[in-house]
Amino acid sequence: MNKTIFTILCLCMLSSCSFPQHEVNTKFGKQHFVSAVAFIELHKTRNGAYPDALSDLQYLGDWDLIWLNAVRYEKSENGYNLYIENGWIGEPELAFPEAFRTGLGIQQTNVVWSNESHSQDELKKEIRL
Repeated sequence: MNKTIFTILCLCMLSSCSFPQHEVNTKFGKQHFVSAVAFIELHKTRNGAYPDALSDLQYLGDWDLIWLNAVRYEKSENGYNLYIENGWIGEPELAFPEAFRTGLGIQQTNVVWSNESHSQDELKKEIRL
C-alpha cells in the first residue's frame, strides 16, 4: 500500500514539473510498438502464422507485460492490426519510415508511415529509442 501511494505521489510531482512529457511519451510508445512487432513477427517465424492473440506469445519476460498492456493487437486475414494505445502517460503520436514496415504483416495501425526515403543510418536514428 505504501509503495502504491509513493508511486502515485512521484507521478503527480513529475507531471507538474517541466518534464519533457511529450518526448518521453513518444520514446516509450516507440519502444512498446517495436517490442510488440518483434515478438509478433518472431511468433510467425517460429510457428508459421501470426498469433491469434498476444497471450499466445511465448518466452516473454516480466518487463514485457508493460508493452503488452500498451498495444492493441488484432489478427487479420492477411496479417495483423497493431495499435499503440499507451506510451508513458497516454496515447503517443508515432511516425515511422515506410521502410520499417517492409516485410511485416501490419495491415492497419495508428502509426503514421513516412514515404520519405531514408538511408540505413537515418532509419536507425529515427527508430532508435
